[in-house]
Amino acid sequence: ALLAIAVGDLTGRLSMPEVGRALSDTADGAARAAADTALRYAGTTTSMAMIAMGKWGGRELNYASDIDVLFVSEDGDEAAAAARKAATAFIDLLDGHGDGAFRVDADLRPEGRHGPLVRSLRSYLAYWERWAETWELQALLKARPVAGDAALGERFIAAAEPFVVPETLGAGAVEEIRSMKGRAERAAGGEDVEIKRGVGGIRDVEFAVQLLQLVHGRSDPALRGANTLDALAVLGDGGYVRTDDAVALADAYAWLRDVEHRLQLFGLRQTHTLPSDPSRRDRVARAMGYRDDGTAVAAEAFDRDLVQRRSEVRTIHERLFYRPLLE
Repeated sequence: ALLAIAVGDLTGRLSMPEVGRALSDTADGAARAAADTALRYAGTTTSMAMIAMGKWGGRELNYASDIDVLFVSEDGDEAAAAARKAATAFIDLLDGHGDGAFRVDADLRPEGRHGPLVRSLRSYLAYWERWAETWELQALLKARPVAGDAALGERFIAAAEPFVVPETLGAGAVEEIRSMKGRAERAAGGEDVEIKRGVGGIRDVEFAVQLLQLVHGRSDPALRGANTLDALAVLGDGGYVRTDDAVALADAYAWLRDVEHRLQLFGLRQTHTLPSDPSRRDRVARAMGYRDDGTAVAAEAFDRDLVQRRSEVRTIHERLFYRPLLE
């Protein structure tokens, strides 16, 4: 499946959004198969649902993405014990201790790796009401049921919605999200070679879109979608973002995600860093369709477009993300 998607991608038969959807659909199928097997192994009729999060939830996976997942079970100690056994088997089947079909990451759950692997819906509700931080509720924007008990998965999404788009957004929520974005940039080290977290990178678009979703999604249900490009289109159509800004961000985001895909296809490495070695840089440029011509070699033309697109993303990001009106 991965080979077929890569061929469609590199020959131009699949666009960047179509690649993300195809990779996510492949993960969905693998997850359903793993869930069926894991639940049989656990030897229980208890209900459990697997919830896709992050890029998987938004149907915008990369070639080398982890798949982020939450597990929700029915109430009761016996049900919880059986669900934990099934969840552990599910991870082992897909991940194979890092050597399987997909790397599975369950750390977006409440309390991260220190919290229970599986929670009941009641337990999730209690956590969201009392302890959840803004970024944890922001992450629920991309929640999507993918395997296990479909009805329980839909109940999870319905229960989460009031927390994702509360009637009143806390006074410090906007600043908390801005601080988180600043920490991500500092973690990238300020290097231009980091196309995900660096200045003018992929996260500039994603954070701006998600912040606007949190602020305006309370009054506009159309803004509650999980996919970045779909949400950006709604923001533009609804007048929340200038039309030319929405188009420019969508174009730059698709281009940067294409670069990310080219980086990851070589060796299926989980990387977002552009190579400094000239020959490797040239390989990335050519994989993006650049060729030597009378004015510049492929890598020079690629670098020129990279600077231009990142500058454009950063300018629009700052105009949207730090807009005083958001407070």
